[in-house]
Order: sequence, then C-alpha cells, then structure tokens
Amino acid sequence: QVRLVESGGGLVQAGGSLRLSCAASTSTFRIDRMYWYRQAPEKQRELVADITSSSSTNYAESVKGRFTISRDNAKNTVYLQMNSPKPEDTAVYYCNADAFRIVSGVRYNYWGQGTQVTVSS
Repeated sequence: QVRLVESGGGLVQAGGSLRLSCAASTSTFRIDRMYWYRQAPEKQRELVADITSSSSTNYAESVKGRFTISRDNAKNTVYLQMNSPKPEDTAVYYCNADAFRIVSGVRYNYWGQGTQVTVSS
C-alpha cells in the first residue's frame, strides 16, 4: 500500500507564507499524479492543485498566482508553497496520490490524513 503523511500546517498571518509537504512511502507502487485538496468547515472538499510525474501543474482559480505546487520524485514528496494566504484559505489540506502497483500496473488512489491551515488577519 501507500502511506501519505502531510506536514507543515499551522497558524499563519495573512500576507505571510507557509509550505506544506506530503511524503509518500511505498516499496511496491509507483507514484503518479499527486494532488492537494482542502476542506473548510461545512464546505465541500475542493481541488487546490495537482502535479503530474513530469511536473505539469494545474491550479484552482482561487489560488492561481499565490500558491505553487512542486514535487521531488526522488523523495516521493509533493509540496504546496502558500504565499500571501488569505483568511479564506483556512481549511484542512489533504494530500492525494494516484499510484500504480508495479507487479500488476493496476491504478489505486490514496489520501493523507490532512493538516490544518489557519490564516489569521
């Protein structure tokens, strides 16, 4: 299986910066596309950004120009650099990954447990 562990969340002031990390641990799967989602209280979970194995990226319009997603394939780690965060960015941020089992080539999808990001004014 694949274990995803997020880190880097916490309290940040509006206009500051924060970097989230998500490390994937596996010996039998190949990690493919990775995603950052977020969910605010009483709201639906939404896709923030995603990145392919070759580092092509996509962003939600609400974070475009402020957040940057990147990855280190050697470490199986994806990052979310949050610049100039706003109170509206407050949410639990979840890491997600598509993974292929090496022996079979079958696709699976995994979620991390999430990390809280709170933006104060």
